Amino acid sequence: QVQLVESGGGLVQPGGSLRLSCAASGSIFSIRNMGWYRQALGKQRELVASITRGGSTNYADSVKGRFTISRDNAKKTVYLQMNSLKPEDTAVYYCNADILVTISKAENHWGQGTQVTVSS
Repeated sequence: QVQLVESGGGLVQPGGSLRLSCAASGSIFSIRNMGWYRQALGKQRELVASITRGGSTNYADSVKGRFTISRDNAKKTVYLQMNSLKPEDTAVYYCNADILVTISKAENHWGQGTQVTVSS
C-alpha cells in the first residue's frame, strides 16, 4: 500500500517563504511524475507544479519565478520551495504522484493535503 505524506505547511506573512515536502512510502517499484496541486476555499483544485523522474519541470503561470519544484528519487520525496508568497497563494496544497507499484502496474496517489495560509 502506497502513502504520500506531506509536511511543511503553515502560516506565513506576505513576502515570506515556505518549503513543502512529500514523502512516498510503501510498495513502490518506481515513481514517475510527481506534482503539487492546490485548492483554495470555494475554488477548483489546480496544478501548481510538476516534475518528471528525469527532472523536467512545469509550473502554473501564477507561480513561475516564485516557486521551485524538486525531487530526490533516492528518498522518494518531492519538494516545493515557495518564495515571495502572496495572500492568493493561500490554499490546501496536495502532493500527487504516478507510481509504478510493479513493473507493469501504475497507480495515481494523493497526499492528505497541507494548509498554507499567507496573511499579515
